[in-house]
Amino acid sequence: MTRLSDSNGIVVGVDGSEAAVAALRWAVQQARTLHTEVVAVHAWEPTARRFAPYAPASARPTVAEEREQAAELLASAVRRAFGPRIDNAVRVVLVEGPPARVLPQQARGALLLALGRRAHGQYELPAIGSVGRACLRHATVPVVTVPVSDRSAPRLRTVVTATSAPSRPAQRAG
Repeated sequence: MTRLSDSNGIVVGVDGSEAAVAALRWAVQQARTLHTEVVAVHAWEPTARRFAPYAPASARPTVAEEREQAAELLASAVRRAFGPRIDNAVRVVLVEGPPARVLPQQARGALLLALGRRAHGQYELPAIGSVGRACLRHATVPVVTVPVSDRSAPRLRTVVTATSAPSRPAQRAG
């Protein structure tokens, strides 16, 4: 059974990527400011139907094994975002179903839906994937895309200029 977010919190789509971890960190900062919770949602789909009918049964994971792998992926992403001490304002939700359908459903009634995104157009691919585009089309709440921080980018520096003496009008040579 799918349990929708029962608060006006911030729903975050978690797929295990660095972008999703960045979105989780961002959402917790926003949630503190807004005095609300973060709902980390991972949507997963059984892969058994992707196997050929003649594939050996030992090659096909059971639904229980796949659910366990999905739960571990979600837990791992939350640990990477927050370390061993997970914020009390974070709730994790594991839902079976396609992410493009599950995330907008889970975000119904929330303040917003946060998704991670790659740094703009790596390898000439769009920064937001098909799930993100579906969420932008179908979500009934604002959707925020949080970029992965580029650690290799130089830090911005403040440039300080000396105050110059008031300028005098230029005299013409005559």
